Amino acid sequence: MGIEMELFGQLRDIHADELELMLSWRNAPAVRANMYTRHEISLKEHLAWWERVANRADQKYFMYEIEGKPTGVVAFNEISISDAISSWAFYAAPDAPKGTGSKMEFLALDYAFDKMCLHKLSCEVLAFNSAVIKLHQKFNFQVEGVLREHHRVEGKFVDVYRLGILDREWEAHRSFMREKLTKLSGR
Repeated sequence: MGIEMELFGQLRDIHADELELMLSWRNAPAVRANMYTRHEISLKEHLAWWERVANRADQKYFMYEIEGKPTGVVAFNEISISDAISSWAFYAAPDAPKGTGSKMEFLALDYAFDKMCLHKLSCEVLAFNSAVIKLHQKFNFQVEGVLREHHRVEGKFVDVYRLGILDREWEAHRSFMREKLTKLSGR
């Protein structure tokens, strides 16, 4: 993983002194707009949430770092060891450079299938977040269904896209994405 780390960054544990930074990104209007929980989260609420999830076996949170700079968060939720499945989500710092989401997704897929030994990784995306739906599809995620009018946003019901990728689908697509991201990184 040497070149991936150099070009794409790394996923690492979140340090306690980064929780406020993480919250500031999560509360950024562009991030909140695409989340199920859309209100501005208080520090007290954030720290209570972190206390609940930090040591749960069915959840893992990572800081995404590139060139020594924390730049985003990757989360694995609803991890089932027995079924070898998990859901995942991510968000980047508001000032993250273009291409950060792709690099985070590459590392998240590698982690899910190489380190966690998952069979399947899935996610849900609000229908109006078409850029993230397209990003996942670029990585070979398949739309598995649309939950019609499944979530209320500002008084209106919106669809939720359910996407998934299997380990063999990532394995077949990984080299292509690695090469594409390497070229985009100018190497």
